[in-house]
Amino acid sequence: MASSGAAVPFWRAAGMTYISYSNICASMVRNCLKEPHKTESISREKVHYSVSKWVDGKPQKPRTNVYSASDTHL
Repeated sequence: MASSGAAVPFWRAAGMTYISYSNICASMVRNCLKEPHKTESISREKVHYSVSKWVDGKPQKPRTNVYSASDTHL
């Protein structure tokens, strides 16, 4: 049973998703580390992925992207 006076998580009240909140927290933790751990952790935050468009049921040439949480700005 839901209560109308239920507390809302502060990240939700700020208009953020949990993923964006957790990315910000992880970035802050990585920036607090001392070397060489800081450099190692920052290099691991990048995600490489490929995107292929499909035309007439056949995949086209894939495009490779690199995503880094620190590249996004709120």
